Amino acid sequence: MTCISSSRVRNNGNTLARTLRVAIFVCLAGLVSCGEQMAKSALVLGPLTYGISYDVRPDPAKKTVDVTLTLNQSSALLLEMTMRVDSRTSSFKADGALDVRADTVTWRPPANGGKISWQVSVPHKRNTNGYDAWLDRQWGLFRAEDIIPRVSARTRKGATSETQMRFAVPSGWSLVTEYFGENNQFKIDNPARRFDQPNGWIVMGELGVRRENIAGVRVAIAGPVDNNVRRMDTLALLRWTLPEVSRIFPDMPARLTIVSAGDPMWRGGLSAPQSLFIYSSRPLISENATSTLLHEVMHLLLRLSADDGYDWIVEGLAEFYSLEILHRSGTISDERYAVARADTAEWASSATDLCLPVSSGATTALAVTVLDALNDEIKERTDGVASLDDVARTLRHADKDVDLAMLIDIVEQLVGDKSDALHIDKLPGCRSIATVNRNT
Repeated sequence: MTCISSSRVRNNGNTLARTLRVAIFVCLAGLVSCGEQMAKSALVLGPLTYGISYDVRPDPAKKTVDVTLTLNQSSALLLEMTMRVDSRTSSFKADGALDVRADTVTWRPPANGGKISWQVSVPHKRNTNGYDAWLDRQWGLFRAEDIIPRVSARTRKGATSETQMRFAVPSGWSLVTEYFGENNQFKIDNPARRFDQPNGWIVMGELGVRRENIAGVRVAIAGPVDNNVRRMDTLALLRWTLPEVSRIFPDMPARLTIVSAGDPMWRGGLSAPQSLFIYSSRPLISENATSTLLHEVMHLLLRLSADDGYDWIVEGLAEFYSLEILHRSGTISDERYAVARADTAEWASSATDLCLPVSSGATTALAVTVLDALNDEIKERTDGVASLDDVARTLRHADKDVDLAMLIDIVEQLVGDKSDALHIDKLPGCRSIATVNRNT
């Protein structure tokens, strides 16, 4: 920036001094203003910190997204990163050494930083019921994981990233993610990882958004206009139910983002770390008195993954609480709750095995009946001091995939003895895969 030209300053004593003072003040003010703007967007880097910036540019006409990762480091902190990719991700270009294979891309960046870029074809069909990732001229809805491949990083010992994600969207579009941010720029911070990677659902386009603080959680409901997204209905259901959820899990996340859209999206619900998707025409409460919305909220909060054959534990807990929370909050009556439990038990009778690779339908109903019996058993044997809530809280902080042995250990710690509800004879199909080293 040119503040003043010396040829324009006349050497006439006081006039010169006043002019110079004014010029210096204007220059300093401009520099401070520029510095403040730069500070807002710049990453603050320490001696063992490297900067990662993801710049995302959607192209609705082509249904693609172009992503550029910029690495900012003054010395070789990030030595190598390997990305897991699929056939939708292509056109890799990078500074430094790049090794592109069918399912992995390895980048060895220059010691002083550099860039790597790629392109993603966004639409992805989940099954015959629709897409779990979409982008067209009207709107886009997908997970950060769909456009930013998962990374394994090799760094200098103790090195960590400061990460941000920035979007350049078409004029008139806005976007919502699970992160706090402004001007389509978001800071990514995951204390559990040294290499921060963006996660969760992203919706963009001409959006309708409703926000509210509920039970200490900043809730955002977002979806494209003209998609019949029931933002206020969803907020109302959460106002009734989230306070009960927070009694089970007092350490609720600071933010809950719910994105929604209609066709051609998949007609169900899917959760991510602090966000979830629900199809816009999906009932908030089904005729059987369960809730897809609350089912996914429980998945989001429990953050569980299952060892082989034990998906019934993860899905059963989410479904159990989708009904339980409706009852505890008074959203459904005692009579409706009793009928729903009886209907679940009847549906469960058609399941032949519990320990299957994927739990759905009758298998999940059977899992709910097992957990129902377990909840009753824990309450009875602890004189009401403990319940399945204590099991859920403990599982939530598990550092490995959930299995039957883990569930049994937690219950035995609570009741002080073996659980009758979890006896292997009451878990059809589980004996052959059980890894419990005890006499069950």
